[in-house]
Amino acid sequence: MADAPVKLSNVNSTLLPPTITAPIFNRVAETSAVMQRARRIPLSMTASTAIPVSMDIPNAGWVNEGGSKPTGTESMTVKTMAGKKVAVLVPVSEEVARSNAAGLYSQIQQDLPVALSRAFDLAAIHGKTPSGAAGPFDDHLAETTNSITLGTATKTNGGIWKDIVDGEALVIDDNYDVTGWVADPRLRPQLLNAVDNNGRPLFVDTTSALGPGAAGAGSLLGLPLDYSRGISGKLVRASGTSDTGLRMIGGDWSQCAYGVGMDITMKLSTEANYKDADGNWHSAFQENLVLLLCEAHFGFVIGDENAFVKYVAAGGGS
Repeated sequence: MADAPVKLSNVNSTLLPPTITAPIFNRVAETSAVMQRARRIPLSMTASTAIPVSMDIPNAGWVNEGGSKPTGTESMTVKTMAGKKVAVLVPVSEEVARSNAAGLYSQIQQDLPVALSRAFDLAAIHGKTPSGAAGPFDDHLAETTNSITLGTATKTNGGIWKDIVDGEALVIDDNYDVTGWVADPRLRPQLLNAVDNNGRPLFVDTTSALGPGAAGAGSLLGLPLDYSRGISGKLVRASGTSDTGLRMIGGDWSQCAYGVGMDITMKLSTEANYKDADGNWHSAFQENLVLLLCEAHFGFVIGDENAFVKYVAAGGGS
């Protein structure tokens, strides 16, 4: 006999169980390109988190037995990370929710990680919210002054290969090492179409693994590569977003960090009022709706913007 549908009456009306929220958080980290590359640190919700950033490494010296030992000094600076709340409210038909809550939860687990990771990547990369307002973080990756316009080098001089390597050189000249890339999916066909003067591809397939809703992970110039729609800023089925022209960011990802203040929480209500995207008020009780509220606290900080380089399409920038 088939299992009976899961009813909302079996679920705590204030907070959904960890078995539901935990997979959502796990997939946020998987779908966010920045979270894939940046290092994660604990984030305090009661105070700002101070993060020591190494600016230099002490020098060691050779000495004779019994000789005076050289004194090394290490330059450190401190960056401060504060937790910022990101939230999304989803209205669902009460009839649909009560008839089979398990199916509703499955859909939530697919959609909410995408919504949260989009918001995080837009803020961490462009310093913006999905609506175009100023983002919550003091730092964002596109602030770097290291910039390369794709198409600068002619095909006979190396083409896009030379553009990418020239950008890597800017980071290395600032005494950092490029450890990975995050790119817009629009760049992938451009990489695969790049050939030398004899028609031979310059790049092999830059994608090795694709999951549902996840960024395509691969490698570029021997370094890890992740794809995300948040790089360009133009999101699928999001009319308020636009393409900034940004196509890729590379750099020393040890120079940026993100924090998670607490687990993702989800609450539901059948009686609250809410305002839609057009500014109109609705009553969940009057319209037979179930309101699902998802909240999370994230922080992001960059040690040095010069540890990164951005690649922009001709005629566009971030």
